[in-house]
Amino acid sequence: MNIREINALDELAPLRPIWTALLEQTPNASFFQSLEWLETYWRHFGTGQRLRILAIEDGDATVGIVPLIVRREWTKVGPLRFATYPLDYWGSFYGPIGADVDATWTAAAEYLRAAPRDWDVLEPRWVDGEQGDCARLERILSGTGFRPLTTMIDSSAVIELDGTWEDYFSQRSTKWRNNCRRWSRRMNELGAVNYVRYRPAGGSDGDPRWDLYDQCLRLANSSWQGASQTGTTLTHSSVASFLRDVHEAAARCGCLDVNLLYLNERPVAFAYNYHFQGRVFGLRVGYDPEFKSVSVGNVLYARAIEDSFRRGDRHYDLGPGTLDAKRQLWSAVLPIYRLSCFRSFSLRQQVMRFKRRREARQQPAAV
Repeated sequence: MNIREINALDELAPLRPIWTALLEQTPNASFFQSLEWLETYWRHFGTGQRLRILAIEDGDATVGIVPLIVRREWTKVGPLRFATYPLDYWGSFYGPIGADVDATWTAAAEYLRAAPRDWDVLEPRWVDGEQGDCARLERILSGTGFRPLTTMIDSSAVIELDGTWEDYFSQRSTKWRNNCRRWSRRMNELGAVNYVRYRPAGGSDGDPRWDLYDQCLRLANSSWQGASQTGTTLTHSSVASFLRDVHEAAARCGCLDVNLLYLNERPVAFAYNYHFQGRVFGLRVGYDPEFKSVSVGNVLYARAIEDSFRRGDRHYDLGPGTLDAKRQLWSAVLPIYRLSCFRSFSLRQQVMRFKRRREARQQPAAV
């Protein structure tokens, strides 16, 4: 196989139809693996990073793509250059694009092993351990001469949408089921309740519905998110323009999923998601604190999950972090891994390698 490396965003345009077609064939793919996501991310945060897109070619056909970036990060041992995926902790999982992920990574690893190295640590992050991706990638990297150290970096609460809504609801705790009925009843007593889910078809039907997006922003501002300084909320100044551009891109490629709950035509809760091929990722949620006692956030979650069953969605990722708040909803908690391959035996990298090895000994092994 031949490897064609692309280092400039404008050189990706001819690859768009191929990227889109390969993404459709990628197992468990997400919106974050789309070219639309990468383009938007790179326009906002590409400064100071290097793009390394590896297109795997078999004859005249591109059969796989490994999107990588090289970025300098400050660690406890000093600055190091990491070659990793362009997800930047926005989602849960990431991987190569194409039907044969193992063959794609094998070709990419052989290329990276032989090519001049502009990185100190090759570190694919956001690798799914439950699907066997982590163990397979570890074997591939070891087989091509790398010495990967595998460590868990986070975990994400997910709902596997098997069976029916009734099956799922019956498996929740008795307390939560009773509370859910009580919350819904109290909302109905307060007035007219309406749930809206917006999923544009994409292309010419990819209306971003800015009115719905702005309603999500107003709810976020009125909640605790309005005062948050972490930079992770919809309204934070460091990411607001980026998320607005991603919103438009997601609508254009049919991956937008906006959920709003109304009481007497007033928006009181939102769940802002992306979706792709029956897999939903929950980016942000929020609610009007005036209705906290009615638990409008939980009512919205129940409506969205029930609607996902009805639509035939297969997987609902509630996202990493705040697991206690999602405990009554999840079907499983999936570990998220990274595999660290160090370039040399410099003192700084040796210290980082020792740190990773110690972390690996203290964590459960990847499946």
